[in-house]
Amino acid sequence: MNVTVILIEPENAGNTGAICRVMKNFNFENLLLVGPKFDTNSQDLRNRAKWANDLVDNIEVIKKYDSKILKKLRKNFDYLIATTARIGRDYNVLRSPITPIQLAERLSELEINTSKKSKKKNIDIGIVMGREGSGLNNEEIELMDFSVTIPTSKKYGTMNLSHATTIILYEIFKKISEESIISHINPISEPEKKQLMKLLDETMDKMHFLNEKKKDTQRIVWKKMINKSFLSKRESYALMGFFKKIK
Repeated sequence: MNVTVILIEPENAGNTGAICRVMKNFNFENLLLVGPKFDTNSQDLRNRAKWANDLVDNIEVIKKYDSKILKKLRKNFDYLIATTARIGRDYNVLRSPITPIQLAERLSELEINTSKKSKKKNIDIGIVMGREGSGLNNEEIELMDFSVTIPTSKKYGTMNLSHATTIILYEIFKKISEESIISHINPISEPEKKQLMKLLDETMDKMHFLNEKKKDTQRIVWKKMINKSFLSKRESYALMGFFKKIK
């Protein structure tokens, strides 16, 4: 599996350099900057990266950010995972995240390889980090499969970007290192997820809802549950069959 760290409009070259260093610590190689607010040739970036300048040399950059970028990225990733410091109550489905430990546990059930050199079947995962000042907005989070948050003190809940990235990557690396990978699991990718959602939509079209808002809420809940579960192909086929029986 390929894991890519995606930074949306990063503002500080030093922070990005620190993230490169952390990625090197935990064996992650792929970094994508979308609309960076600094010169990627910055010496501050290289100084903070220390012995991870090989990652700096291979940073992928999309120079300008607009609302269509994330929709385009969807085509390149099987799962896009948002990160957020702001969480909502139960009714706020978009901001009902899991923790880094829970994410690591789910990823550990898949066959993971953070290097692009893997010859095995790749599932592409993008971990999307928001802006240093404002994070990701609701519209951006809605485009993701689900979100992750780091539990912090209520006195000061927002973490530095590089620190937050460190915790998430550490938890994933630790879990993968601790346990032997279950290699027989064959997880679904974007095409299977689209087929599941298509069948869900067809099933819901035959159901009665009080209004479109309630129907949309149901769809979002089901989408988040499916994406958070990292279903195996066998599980997804069983769910597809279930939707067909309902129809």
